[in-house]
Amino acid sequence: VLDGLNGLGALAEGRESAGVVRGSAAGVDGRAVFVFPGQGSQWAGMAAELLESSPVFAERMAECAMALDAFVDWSLTDVLREADAEAWLGQVDVVQPVLWAVMVSLAEVWRSHGVEPAAVIGHSQGEIAAACVAGALSLQDAAKVVALRSKAIRALSGRGGMVSVSLSADEVGERLSAWGGRLSVAAVNGPAVVVVSGDADALDELLAACQAEGVRARRVAVDYASHCAHVEEIEDVLLRELAGIAPQPSTVPFYSTVTAGVLDTSSLDAGYWYRNLRQTVRFAETLRALLDDGFRLFVESSAHPVLTMGVEQTAETHINTPVTAVGSLRRGEGGLTRFLTSAAEAFVGGAAVDWAGVFTGTGARRVDLPTYAFQRQRFWLESEAVGAGDVRSVGLVSADHPLLGAAVSLPDSGGV
Repeated sequence: VLDGLNGLGALAEGRESAGVVRGSAAGVDGRAVFVFPGQGSQWAGMAAELLESSPVFAERMAECAMALDAFVDWSLTDVLREADAEAWLGQVDVVQPVLWAVMVSLAEVWRSHGVEPAAVIGHSQGEIAAACVAGALSLQDAAKVVALRSKAIRALSGRGGMVSVSLSADEVGERLSAWGGRLSVAAVNGPAVVVVSGDADALDELLAACQAEGVRARRVAVDYASHCAHVEEIEDVLLRELAGIAPQPSTVPFYSTVTAGVLDTSSLDAGYWYRNLRQTVRFAETLRALLDDGFRLFVESSAHPVLTMGVEQTAETHINTPVTAVGSLRRGEGGLTRFLTSAAEAFVGGAAVDWAGVFTGTGARRVDLPTYAFQRQRFWLESEAVGAGDVRSVGLVSADHPLLGAAVSLPDSGGV
């Protein structure tokens, strides 16, 4: 309950309220998977409010800014506070490093609230943040990968794109055969969420075909095609620019969406980050590996949740068991209140949130709750409605007296 007495009142009355979060942690062991999405969660002003309200977030962002300074000619904090974000939201070599910094810093905020990752999973560029948070890449090496790789991607701009299709991977694969190698499956995000990338004109034809068949499809807001043959043009550049990074074994299990399983992160060299950009993102398959390993709690560390639906749908079809999948911030909600609401959503799903730390210095204290659930049971006798002034309904008779309203007979004497 995050809304004081109003929230408690809503909880007691069973009403929905913005300050009340409900959930079930049945069968959940509290192990949290930190999820890091690729491009797509960005929005103007994202996390700017959190910079002012969370010292932990601000400190980690400052560290990310210092790490990026060697590779970019713009200020991370200035970009986040930029009122007119149109100037950078469409620039891949700005938006990807900014998203990386936000994701890494949000993970630090989760940790400061007692939620530690038991595993990490990243989607496309999100794997760079996942590797950093897991301890596989230093902050400096991660900044180098995301900054220099996104600069290299600019060479692909203007010739390709990406389209999200609401079909299974098999169904999409069958349809793509008509375009030969011009289109590829870029990512499989869920049982019926597939992203296609490739030549711009071929994507136009795919969109038209989907519309004719009544298949839901939409264009992703990028002007380049990653996870397809286009990326091969920048392989040499990436291998050269990223040659100096020094990956190491992670302290947290790293579930790779390149290999669809746990990976020894000492192999996260320049070649891996090329394959991460070139090959299909096997997100749903890697999620199934996490589910098979017993994970049921997923925390998306991003400016807006874009993968939680895919997590829930994959879990529903794979294990037929509900899971808890929560975000961190949301579009238009980039402050501490939104984060704490997300923390509450994770808490009712089994996360070990340190609420004592949240309320330190506020004067708040724990109170005992009833040992049983709220109950609403009346113990007053109910009677049928009767006419007003009818004294016979309570065993009396009329007194026929100007001052007395009713009379009752005495059992012994017969008097009144």
